[in-house]
Amino acid sequence: MSTAPQTTQAYRASLLYFHADPAFSEQAYAWHEDGLLLVEDGKVKAAGDYAALAPTLTASASVQDLRGHVITPGFIDTHLHYPQTDMIASPSPGLLPWLETYTFPTERRFEDPAHARATAEFFLDELLRCGTTTAVVYCTVHPQSVDAFFEASEARNLRMVAGKVLMDRHCPDFLRDLEGGVGDSALLIDKWHKRGRQLYAITPRFAPTSTDAQLRATAELAKAYPDTFIQTHVSENRDECKWVGELHPQARSYLDVYERFGLMRPRALFGHCIWLDDEDFARMAATGSAAAVCPTSNLFLGSGLFDFEKADGARTLLSLGTDVGAGTSFSMLQTMNEAYKVARLKGSYLPALRMFYLATHGAARAMGLEGTIGSLAPGAEADFVVLDPKATPLMARRTAQLESLEELLFAFALLGDDRSIKASYSAGKLVHAR
Repeated sequence: MSTAPQTTQAYRASLLYFHADPAFSEQAYAWHEDGLLLVEDGKVKAAGDYAALAPTLTASASVQDLRGHVITPGFIDTHLHYPQTDMIASPSPGLLPWLETYTFPTERRFEDPAHARATAEFFLDELLRCGTTTAVVYCTVHPQSVDAFFEASEARNLRMVAGKVLMDRHCPDFLRDLEGGVGDSALLIDKWHKRGRQLYAITPRFAPTSTDAQLRATAELAKAYPDTFIQTHVSENRDECKWVGELHPQARSYLDVYERFGLMRPRALFGHCIWLDDEDFARMAATGSAAAVCPTSNLFLGSGLFDFEKADGARTLLSLGTDVGAGTSFSMLQTMNEAYKVARLKGSYLPALRMFYLATHGAARAMGLEGTIGSLAPGAEADFVVLDPKATPLMARRTAQLESLEELLFAFALLGDDRSIKASYSAGKLVHAR
């Protein structure tokens, strides 16, 4: 029985992708100024110089001419809350009152499956508009919020990670799990984890909202499903750190609470990580856990400034998150903008190459998905974005006077936003066009 030949889609543009962290390697990336990306059956077939690859094209291959644009892997956002979409930009003097006043009442609405579905649809469209093709997402305590999210993601064939929030104390009764329980988490894992491109994250909200019994049950769940993700928050602001110290006086640090319960391992993603010390960062690196740095959120809530230099000293795995809705934008370009400023205020410097690495290959590595997403290397899933350096009059004027790749990427990071995304592709299919 013969099978139809695969159709190759070809895209001619400048190509940028990474294979190592530019902070630690001089051979970290591939840049093809006149490049050709070949996609077949939802995966990258090849990426390289146009002159070298063009002769390999068959007569039936369709070539999209995008010269003047830059193709990179789709952005990966490793920390955000889809239920908080409707409360983005809500005023508050700090994290804990912000949770009480806005977050918990907003999340209560996800009891309603129709509301959850409508929010998930809008949320995913907004991510794709901003060039984000993979995200690690918090749902609410309601199982129907997880179903709604994964159904919307599956319909678009996106590579997404999400999970039901776990809380059994210090939260309103209407958002509380049974004490010591993990709700329908196992059922949701069995239903969604590795179904198509969907992946599950076991999601204790943060240490103060879980009893010891629930944290133990969470760790048992993680052991039973070792290839799932774990996501939570740690050391976001000083009031929260003080509270954790009062709740867990035996722990050396906030992060140590999670380690004592066996929740630090590869594919464990910890949001914020602002007030970690050297030993904490060393434990992150030793356990293969990763930090999701959320600069727009940390500045908005006045939480603090992430210490890139200290994290790099321990070789901690790093990635970037928008943290919507404490974060103020869905755009990873705007998140890079704020990450750059946070680094400067802490006395260090983030080159644009590093920021693009953290939003693509670095995030995939932090998630244990290196080689699957975040790359244009052969065999990677063909999730990619087309960036327009002339998206606004100011960008067009600035990018007409560039002298290096670093200057081009810096212009995208400091001046870019959703308008810079000409198109987003997931598994080789166009999922957003400006």
